[in-house]
Amino acid sequence: MGQSELMSGVLVDEAALTVEELARACAVEPDWVVQHVRTGILLEEASGHVASWRFTSVHLMRARRLRQVERDFDANDDVAALVVDLSEEIRRLRGRLRAAGIQ
Repeated sequence: MGQSELMSGVLVDEAALTVEELARACAVEPDWVVQHVRTGILLEEASGHVASWRFTSVHLMRARRLRQVERDFDANDDVAALVVDLSEEIRRLRGRLRAAGIQ
């Protein structure tokens, strides 16, 4: 997929993307999305047929981060997932610190 095929815009949590739409938004092949869902890295508890899977803005952001880590650091799926998980946890903890008034 070329860069010119990237989707842009705002996705709200009520909206949902299909596998093909998520793949296009991340500039990857649909097989990349399916592989990451089947390994539990992208979507937890995926059931049913691939065509019935739906992804929210949270999944889109995670998929883009995963792809970026894989590409930038030539990381495998497990390493990329670990890096993204830790990054998300750091963001959550920083948010809690800010909410508590601690910088």
